[in-house]
Amino acid sequence: MNSSLSPRTAVGLFLIVVVAWGVNWSVTKQLVQFLPPLWTSAIRSWIALAGLFVILALSNNLVIPERRDVPVILSVALLHMTVFSVLVAAGVRFLPASKAIVLGYTTPLWVAIAAPMLGKDTLTAPKLAGALLGLVGLAVILNPASIDWTNANVLVGAGMVILAAISWAANIIYIRAHRWIASPLQLLIWQVLVATIVLTGSALAADGLPRAEWSWRLVLLFLYSGLIGTALAYWAMSMVNKSISALTTSLGTTATPVVGIATAAILLGEPIDISLGIAAALIVTGIGLATLGDRLLRRQATASG
Repeated sequence: MNSSLSPRTAVGLFLIVVVAWGVNWSVTKQLVQFLPPLWTSAIRSWIALAGLFVILALSNNLVIPERRDVPVILSVALLHMTVFSVLVAAGVRFLPASKAIVLGYTTPLWVAIAAPMLGKDTLTAPKLAGALLGLVGLAVILNPASIDWTNANVLVGAGMVILAAISWAANIIYIRAHRWIASPLQLLIWQVLVATIVLTGSALAADGLPRAEWSWRLVLLFLYSGLIGTALAYWAMSMVNKSISALTTSLGTTATPVVGIATAAILLGEPIDISLGIAAALIVTGIGLATLGDRLLRRQATASG
């Protein structure tokens, strides 16, 4: 399979990624009504593993990773595919999917805040403004008029999704510093394999064997989440990253929460209130500013050698 994509194909794949990820939050919201979060994530991961094996085998991207790539495999598998996945699945049980996705996509804001503190980046004016806008958006969605502060489960759910976003941010900060041997696409199946093993072992230890009333609806939800929301989306994003600039993909993924909110309204009947709309607009704008600030910093670094 040719790894180079035409601009039209790359944009098409990117749109698939944004829609697949946006819809997947509503699908996860439904899945956790049938199974615990650990089993929801584990079964989805098994399906994604099978799908990725076929995709990578057909594209000749199955490789044995070298030792220097093991840390990045573990980082993505544990911080993103395990911790992020489980915390989102656990949190979305108590939150509307529309609000959960806005909280979950605060990840770039935590990167913009944490990276300079860890000496991994420089805090520019656009990045600071973006982080502040995002935090204001976070405050808007967490205000008592938007979520019920008297309901402990709702607060715990919101906290879980925010922790998931922070975990993803920690993974991104590490990935930026890693010197890749194999390509991200070639390491993807190994990351999913490690995550699948950890998730399955954790699910067995915490919940025992999965118990659910299986139906065609549940099977289709899992097939969508595993094959389209995970395997296809990860593969497509890896292909898109080769053909579209990092700035474009970073800004483009801010459309994912918008798709998620619209999908939750259509599929789950969730209302789109004023607080949600304002918070989403602030956070998306903040992410855009932070991304542009990061791009400006990289250009300055390149110009100065």
